[in-house]
Amino acid sequence: MRIIVAGGTGFIGSSLTKSLLVEGHQVWILTRNLQTARLAEGARGVGWDGRTTTGWGELVSQVDAIVNLAGESLGAGPWTGVRKTWILSSRVESGKAISAAFRQANPRPKVLIQASAVGFYGPHDDEPVTEESAPGRGFLAEVCRAWEASSQPVEELGVRRVVIRTGVVLSKDEGALQRMMLPFKLFTGGPLGNGKQGLPWIHPADEVAGIRFLLENEKAHGVFNLSAPEPLSNTDFGRVLAKVMRRPYWLPVPAFALRLLLGEMSTLVLEGQYMLPKRLQELGFRFRFETAEAALRDLLTGQ
Repeated sequence: MRIIVAGGTGFIGSSLTKSLLVEGHQVWILTRNLQTARLAEGARGVGWDGRTTTGWGELVSQVDAIVNLAGESLGAGPWTGVRKTWILSSRVESGKAISAAFRQANPRPKVLIQASAVGFYGPHDDEPVTEESAPGRGFLAEVCRAWEASSQPVEELGVRRVVIRTGVVLSKDEGALQRMMLPFKLFTGGPLGNGKQGLPWIHPADEVAGIRFLLENEKAHGVFNLSAPEPLSNTDFGRVLAKVMRRPYWLPVPAFALRLLLGEMSTLVLEGQYMLPKRLQELGFRFRFETAEAALRDLLTGQ
C-alpha cells in the first residue's frame, strides 16, 4: 500500500510510519520542516505549508490512502489567544488542504483516516462515552468539531473516511504520562483536582494497531474511539502508576493550584471522560493492553 501521512513526524505519526515500513508499505511524510524533519528510515519527506496542495498535490493520485494526523500540540505551551488560534487553524487548514487534494486527484485514494480526539465530547462525570454520544462544549470540543468537519467533503467524492477520536496515548518519553510521572519520581504523586475525572488512555502499540486496522478494513467508516476498554479515574490511574513505579500515592494537587499554574490548559488534566471503544471492538479489533497496569508495566519496566 502507498500512504501519505500528514503529521508523520509526531509521536503517533512516526510510530505508525515505522510499523507500515516494516511490512513493506511505501510512506510519504508531509512536513513543514523538510530540511530538519527526522524521518523514519525508508520514509520519503515531502514539504508542505499545511494550508494548500502546493508541492505535493500531484502525489495524491499515486497513493492508496492518506492519514491526517496534522495539528499543533495542545500541551506545548500556555493557551494564549494567539496559541489557541494556531491550535485550531493548524488542524482545520490542513484538513481543508487534504480535501482539496482529493478533489484534484485522478484517480483518488480509497481512504482517509482523519485524526480527532476525546475532547470532542467535552467534560463528562461518570457517564460512559461512546461514538453515539453528543458533542460537548468548550474550546477542545469546538476544535475537534471543526477538525473533523475540515475533511468531511471527501465523503461526497465517494472516499471512505474514518475519524479517530484518540484518548491519552501513553509514552514514558513525551506527552501526558511523562508529565504525570514527574511528581511520582519526586515521591509527591497524588490525585489531580478531585481525582474523579475520567482518563481514557491507550498504549501506543494499540493506537498504531487500531489505525492500521481501520485503514485496512474496508468495512470501517465513520467515527471510532481509540482508547483502551478500561478507562480509569485520575485517582485510580495514579494508584496504578504509583504501584508500577513503586512510589507512594498521597499528595493531592488542588484544582485551583493547577488553574493558577496552567491557566485554561488545566482543562487537560482537570476534566475528563470515560470513553469506550465501542465501534472498534464491535468491528473485531482486539487490544494487546486492556488494563492500565499491563500497559504501564510494558512501557516502564518492559514486563
